[in-house]
Amino acid sequence: MARARPDVLPIDAHAHFWAVARGDYGWLDAAAVAPIRRDFAPADYPGAGRVIAVQAAPTEAETAYLLGLDDPRILGVVGWTDLTAPGDLSHPRLVGLRPMLQDIADTDWLMTAPAPGVWARVKARGLVLDALVTTRHLPMLARFADAHPDLPIVIDHGAKPQPGFGADWRAGMAALARRPNVACKLSGLMTELPDRAEVTRAIHALVALFGAERLIWGSDWPVLTLAAPYADWHALTAAALADLTPDARAAIMGGNAARLYGVGP
Repeated sequence: MARARPDVLPIDAHAHFWAVARGDYGWLDAAAVAPIRRDFAPADYPGAGRVIAVQAAPTEAETAYLLGLDDPRILGVVGWTDLTAPGDLSHPRLVGLRPMLQDIADTDWLMTAPAPGVWARVKARGLVLDALVTTRHLPMLARFADAHPDLPIVIDHGAKPQPGFGADWRAGMAALARRPNVACKLSGLMTELPDRAEVTRAIHALVALFGAERLIWGSDWPVLTLAAPYADWHALTAAALADLTPDARAAIMGGNAARLYGVGP
């Protein structure tokens, strides 16, 4: 990969760590994810940079587990709280919240279910909303972004485009890219688009929509390993971004995450 500027901190903005015996990772029971139904600790992480640890279970206990991990590479945690009755948001390492919207049947849940005043608390604390969404959520997320223009929103995994992307995904992502408070993660694409040429096309589409100033690189490790090794995703991203300027690459590979999550060097 072309070298980033040395004064910009490389950050993987989407890595997971879990201990299966904790017992709240129900999605790991599925046969399709059997290869990753084991513990993944910070010591196992294969990257060379620093990370934002992201929740993988819809419990405050798992968020407390992540906040308690003692590893200097973890710059912050995107956690979970019950937005209908939110818990403590004061931990200094908490940098964002991620309701698992993809698993909630009600597409409009984010607009209707959270407790009154919860977004004022989130904004006052300076937290980011990580949006774990698919194509069906994109019109709702645009309405939510308009209702909360002062809340930073990061779309996880490019909203999980499917092969061919589809007109609804393209239109929905274009609409969200017009909202200045919305950014997008380059993450999770290899598990959604097993054709690597199509992954590259998706990266180029997202660069065209959001620009280098609102894209954030993440590995989605270890979920990534269901499709490819960490090094393959890193190399594919490098090739796809090779025509950008060094400053643009540095922004995507760390600078934007540092700014949005407030975890500067």
